[in-house]
Amino acid sequence: GVAAVLAFAGSGGLGQQGGDSPSDSIGQVQLELAPWGTRRSGDEIVAEVERRVAGIPGVIPELAIQKDGPQQGKPIQLRLLASNWDLLMRTAAETRTAFGGVEGFVNIDDTRPLPGIDWAIEVDREMAGRFGADITTIGTIVQLVTRGALLDTIRPDDSDEELDIRVRFPERDRLLSTLEQMKLRTENGLVPLSNFIEIKPEKSLGEITRFDTVRYVDVRADVAPGVNANEKIAEITAWLEQNPLPDGVAHIFRGDQEEQAESMAFLGAAFIGALGLMFAILLAQFNSIYNSVLVLTAVVMSVAGVLIGMMVMAQPFSIIMTGTGIVALAGIVVNNNIVLIDTYQELARRMPKLEAIIRTAEQRIRPVLLTTITTMAGLAPMMFATSIDFSAFGALFAAGPFSPGAWAAFSGSVLQIGSPAALWWVQLATAVVFGLGVSTFLTLLVTPAALAARIWVNEGLFGRYGRAHRALGAAVLVGERRRRFFAETARRRALRRAGAPDLVWPDLIQGDQSAQAAKRPPYADAAE
Repeated sequence: GVAAVLAFAGSGGLGQQGGDSPSDSIGQVQLELAPWGTRRSGDEIVAEVERRVAGIPGVIPELAIQKDGPQQGKPIQLRLLASNWDLLMRTAAETRTAFGGVEGFVNIDDTRPLPGIDWAIEVDREMAGRFGADITTIGTIVQLVTRGALLDTIRPDDSDEELDIRVRFPERDRLLSTLEQMKLRTENGLVPLSNFIEIKPEKSLGEITRFDTVRYVDVRADVAPGVNANEKIAEITAWLEQNPLPDGVAHIFRGDQEEQAESMAFLGAAFIGALGLMFAILLAQFNSIYNSVLVLTAVVMSVAGVLIGMMVMAQPFSIIMTGTGIVALAGIVVNNNIVLIDTYQELARRMPKLEAIIRTAEQRIRPVLLTTITTMAGLAPMMFATSIDFSAFGALFAAGPFSPGAWAAFSGSVLQIGSPAALWWVQLATAVVFGLGVSTFLTLLVTPAALAARIWVNEGLFGRYGRAHRALGAAVLVGERRRRFFAETARRRALRRAGAPDLVWPDLIQGDQSAQAAKRPPYADAAE
């Protein structure tokens, strides 16, 4: 399943995983896999690579899988910041030890400078002055052993840049012992350099890294297959709360945690902005705050369908893809509710409002269901990571449609399930499919019920019936009022037991009253 192998010396390579290559890397080998469908599973290849390199003596192998999208490196990255360098080094060492005790962490490393030695040459100026030695000349001689003494510069005819002309000892003589054996010509003759210089070893410092002008060290780790990185970050956060860092040391999470936080903030702002624009457009269209808020409420409640879909399909909640699916779902939900409410407002001008709600649901159930079914059916292949290989059609006709086994090979290769290109859109399609299914229920049932609730509240609680009932309940029920109250209560109970009354239009009872009266039920007067 391997198409090509590329080897690099040192920490360099193609497509670094977010700069996560350890600073003590001695080499890197990159594998380019064969096209998907012509090889075995990538997990099997990774497992075999790990098994083969595990037994190499003297080498610590670390396997990294190339990621699609921004390269954030290892999923667990804890950044420690402090101005006190020694305190920062001690804290980084303790934190890395703590990472080693967390189950599920692999390939743990940190960005502390590698141990090394730098040689410092100290010149005793008083002693050099006694021998008549010049400090500048001493520096030039030291450069002969190191990077070379600069004599002049030259600009070639075919170059726009100047080149340095340096002179230094042959490679075999570039040693510290050479400095001790060299002699400097002075006014008093040749004087050994060892008379007034001292060579001391010091700890080397390869680089200085700062974040917001504060020095830092990153402690990083990969997670084993099947381990949720967010759960491990929560575990590390709990450990930091139980074991606070020393005073003067701060910490922040980087890597996937930082990327998720930035993506969540962006999508949250985009979703709120989209809802605000939708509200402004709906308010201008419906001229009703209640109807506009009702549509946006349906959008928010449809997110429950997205969460149900994540649980049913056993998928993690992706900030990018699932969030994008929620934003796309909002457009479809708003469209269905706009059609429903616009139809209701049109019918409410010609008939009673409650009847208009029923007629609206009857008229719009077909287009809403058609929109839902066609969208869900169209996204179903994406939800199940199914793709079509159109090259199989060309191979079928090239081999001959009637050749033996042609159709069997065609049916086995035309549909590809689980290809890397199809896996990109699984979470987005799942969010739209399940969210749309729940939003259809909200559109056809909850939205009409919310429209009717407004009518019942206005005409019942705050209308003439509501005022009469409140006055009747506040009065002393004696005599005729008591009798009328209980009679009205009994009549309402009888109407509920008799079922829903037939609605009679005012324009139908104009004209032949006797013909219409024959068709009316005995409780029509009470219903009116």
